[in-house]
Amino acid sequence: MTSKSNLLEMLAKGPVIGDGSYVFTLEKRGYVLAGLYTPEVVIEHPNAVIELHKEFARAGADTLQAFTFHSADGKLTPECGFLKPYTSDEINEKACEIVKEVAEQYNLLICGGISPSHHAGKEAVQKEYQKQIDMFVQNKVDYVLAEFFGHIENTEWAIEVMKTAGLPVACTMRIGPCGDMNGVSAGECAVRMAKAGADIVGINCSFDPNIAIKTIKLMKDALEAEGLNPFLMMQPLGYWVPEVENSRRGYDELPECTLAMEPRQLTRWDTRRYAREAFDLGVHYIGGCCGFESHHIREMAEELAEERGKRPPGADKNGRYGEFLINVNPSSPIHKRTSKDHWMNLKAAMGKKDGPLLPVS
Repeated sequence: MTSKSNLLEMLAKGPVIGDGSYVFTLEKRGYVLAGLYTPEVVIEHPNAVIELHKEFARAGADTLQAFTFHSADGKLTPECGFLKPYTSDEINEKACEIVKEVAEQYNLLICGGISPSHHAGKEAVQKEYQKQIDMFVQNKVDYVLAEFFGHIENTEWAIEVMKTAGLPVACTMRIGPCGDMNGVSAGECAVRMAKAGADIVGINCSFDPNIAIKTIKLMKDALEAEGLNPFLMMQPLGYWVPEVENSRRGYDELPECTLAMEPRQLTRWDTRRYAREAFDLGVHYIGGCCGFESHHIREMAEELAEERGKRPPGADKNGRYGEFLINVNPSSPIHKRTSKDHWMNLKAAMGKKDGPLLPVS
């Protein structure tokens, strides 16, 4: 882009690549508390967030999200285990300042996101959302997003508030094929999000790409049956969790969650397949949630490079299918692994004694 485009205009033209994991990635790097997954790092260690934003930007993301997940007032207090209290305004103001620095450097869109409120009752919940949305408008974000919602009613309340911003509104729920936490079907959730006024609807987190694809198909079918056509958005979990397909909660039911998920992580080639399948299905906003690292985002951008009319900024250090490996010493078997067929059809092993093993070549 030579000038900043409107998100909806970009989506109408083709795929938009989102960014990836913040809470999981920064927890692994020692900046976020596991379990609570709150964004105080934007104040305590801002350079860590700046660097992660830059990684996603260089990987090819078209948009960066201000790191404001779970930043509502009352979430970051000494009673919750923090050394000092932080307010929503403090967190969101600093998060916007940080993301602007990187987005301006790479000419990317900025997203201001809200997550489910811990307050009870529509009035209290919407008051909290309005406070955060007002901060995003003040900081001139390009669009707003409600993410990680498990109940459609709460989601509708969020959309109602976000519409006051006068910006494109995106909304994603952490649901699978079984629907929301109250059993409302995925299709009905999508229809209700669209009727509430969301320009972009979809899913994020909790379920892996395969399950998420099934869910977004249910959403698409229901939307089409109602004559509704919002843009579709996916930011699934970056770990394989087939066991929880029929669960309403998703991956947090697994014993590995959250401190032993690494063996389940997607390969970069898995994310290429996900990006292609999502786009072919009609999803135009394609990103990732917990577990999606910058190299995953890069491969998604590479997979859809033709449709986007560009490769990622870091393409000079990335052979699309291992082409640079041809420069490895010919005596090494790595030298021959330079084809799309090899990498896209590979079923990677875990390398563990009790896991699947592959023949050595």
